Amino acid sequence: MNTAKTYLLFLLTVLMILSYYHFYILNNNDTSRKYVSYEQSTVDKRGKHNSVLIYNRVPKTGSTSLMNIAYELYPVNGMRIVQVRLTGHKHSLTSADLITLSRNISDWSDRPILLHGHFSYFNPRKLGIEFYPIYINIIRKPLDRLVSYYYFLRYGDDVLDKVRSKAGDTTSFDQCVKLGQPDCDPKKLWMQVPFFCGSSVHCWDPGSHWALEQAKANLINNYLVVGVTEDFESFVEVLEFLLPDFFQGSMAYLSETGKSHIKKTKHKDPVSEETKKLMQSSAIYRMELEFYNFALKHFKTMKKMVKNQKSLEGKPQFVFEKVRPK
Repeated sequence: MNTAKTYLLFLLTVLMILSYYHFYILNNNDTSRKYVSYEQSTVDKRGKHNSVLIYNRVPKTGSTSLMNIAYELYPVNGMRIVQVRLTGHKHSLTSADLITLSRNISDWSDRPILLHGHFSYFNPRKLGIEFYPIYINIIRKPLDRLVSYYYFLRYGDDVLDKVRSKAGDTTSFDQCVKLGQPDCDPKKLWMQVPFFCGSSVHCWDPGSHWALEQAKANLINNYLVVGVTEDFESFVEVLEFLLPDFFQGSMAYLSETGKSHIKKTKHKDPVSEETKKLMQSSAIYRMELEFYNFALKHFKTMKKMVKNQKSLEGKPQFVFEKVRPK
């Protein structure tokens, strides 16, 4: 009888130990799973942040030519391209739309994303959306850009057979300036500064010194590279070197096809020196030109850096030292 009690007590003790051990293992495994899940989520989010490229295209700067390269190469480079076409406010998204757009972008994580469209700069983190897009852009000499846009609205281009908003109006740019018409008002030059400044109403005040300084700050601090239309191929070369996930093969494509500029305005009259001097005398022109020259100087430095790096076959020009702990 005593032997039976002792055996039963032994079995109960073993069962209690096994139950405790099982409970301990389950709890620790759950914690590990939660920790791994959290870490994996963080890594996934970082991956999303690093794979979003935003190109907020300034009208009539050669943006169609750049996007043609991207669309031709996207199957090879394995990226997704999304165009954002604004249907409400021209060139600026509302705060609500910016939040919706940012949340949608941050949810696309299966491959690199190139988002493009004619909209001004925005910072998703300001909206409470934690992802970190890379920004690029290209700008053009301000008067050349406006003249091109003026004739584009009247004659269209040699690619899309589409009736433009000013079709049928044969008034030349010179005549427009002489008559003081709104389409050639110096205020129309105010485009590249606000595109870099942002969606604030103050950015779109023609001649705003605050907007100019904000645009410069954004260009330096928030854009990886900003090229110029007048040196388009160098811009593409820099993009291919810095962003191979998006632009690998771009220079070879340009070399093989010769498609560095795929669209041209059908008709454009030369602008007289008198008209140029009149437009260039405006304060708005001088501010837009100041921004252009600021961007050009920065791009020349970037181009030189990339050429030097390529001559070293991409080898980094730094070493790690005094790492502790090893």
